[in-house]
Amino acid sequence: MVDLIWADSADPADFFWAHRGLSGSYPENTIPSLSAAYESGAKWIETDVDICDDGTLLICHDSTLDRTTNVSGRAVDLVAEDLAHVDAGGWFSPKFVGTPLPSLDEVVALVNETGGNLNLELKPTEAGARAAHSLVSGVLDELEAIEDPSRVLISSFSPLLLATLHQAAPQYPIACLFEQATLGPDWLTVCELVGASAIHPELAGLTREMVQEFKAAGLQVHVWTVNDLATANKLRNWGVDAVFTDFADRFIAAWAN
Repeated sequence: MVDLIWADSADPADFFWAHRGLSGSYPENTIPSLSAAYESGAKWIETDVDICDDGTLLICHDSTLDRTTNVSGRAVDLVAEDLAHVDAGGWFSPKFVGTPLPSLDEVVALVNETGGNLNLELKPTEAGARAAHSLVSGVLDELEAIEDPSRVLISSFSPLLLATLHQAAPQYPIACLFEQATLGPDWLTVCELVGASAIHPELAGLTREMVQEFKAAGLQVHVWTVNDLATANKLRNWGVDAVFTDFADRFIAAWAN
């Protein structure tokens, strides 16, 4: 057992964000996974949204369906009627066979039902620029059902999507996502251009000095993806504000005990 020595008295339910829900125990980005995350005590869930051919806003991480469903092909080629017939759970465990792909309106309903918070990652859609604008406008339409904008954080690897959304709806907090390979010396310029209040760097290659630079720039720092307590403890003491993890339930419980 790792001794958690927090830099302050922050609530671990705020620190451990449920990456695609409780994706270590449930099929990722499904309603069972997201719902279980809230039930475990996590205050923030992270999930991914893309847009289908007919404008349906689909919760799915990959650009293709092959890894996490029983069908193959591009996610953007689906239409609304397809979602209930795609098995998004059987790949993970036989007990989740028949779990459907969710749409964004279902996730918004869950957020409102639980009173939880939502980090929504906009996927750089493969359907082109017009679809990207439709993605942003569709997301904003759905998010109107959540009364308090501070309960939503919009993130993306695409500065264009973030800038478009921020210009249309500056009330929503913005976070810039970076992989190790794309986190260059222009990170602050990118964050400023899109109006970001947070940065989401990859764990790989991250240093205490980098965290200090992010914090000095006035940014919240949320690191992905952290699946061991020792690393989470180290990051917290570096000043990181939150980590994305597949095991939010276990980590919150371990801290409490």
